[in-house]
Amino acid sequence: MSAEEHRRSAPSALGFAAITISDTRTAADDLSGQALAERIEAAGHRIVWQEIVPDEVAAIREVVERALGNPEVDVIVTTGGTGFSPRDVTIEAVSPFFDRPIEGFGELFRHLSFEEVGAAAMLSRATAGLVGTRAVFLLPGSPKAVDLALDRLILPEAGHLLSQARRGAVELPRRLAPPR
Repeated sequence: MSAEEHRRSAPSALGFAAITISDTRTAADDLSGQALAERIEAAGHRIVWQEIVPDEVAAIREVVERALGNPEVDVIVTTGGTGFSPRDVTIEAVSPFFDRPIEGFGELFRHLSFEEVGAAAMLSRATAGLVGTRAVFLLPGSPKAVDLALDRLILPEAGHLLSQARRGAVELPRRLAPPR
């Protein structure tokens, strides 16, 4: 089957968890979280879970683990904490959960970002991976980065990615806690 045939046979409505990682954002001023929810719903998917969590490894892991424990969540998208400031710990908190990294996501995200922001694109540590048969995407905290990742990468391919990950897979109970 071609990639286009796979896309046509992929699930068209997925359940998303949208998680903002920030010490300063609230529901009233979380523009990236609002952009996530609006774009996901406009594409015909559902927001099953939306939360703001502080930039702390334990807090981030706890909310991601709860989202992974929700059977309605197919895709988790986080925004924030992917840069190089000392408080940017999203990658360290979440990537240990990954069973299989999706290397191409970060590569393509930085390539597309380079077209918009130049060399500053290398300062993004955006990444993604599969946890069992669920996809997890870790995005920068800017609304423009969220728009770029959703419009150009995540929304066009999430169904295709999950249909491939789920082919013949049996979701086994697992210890969600990342390795220490």
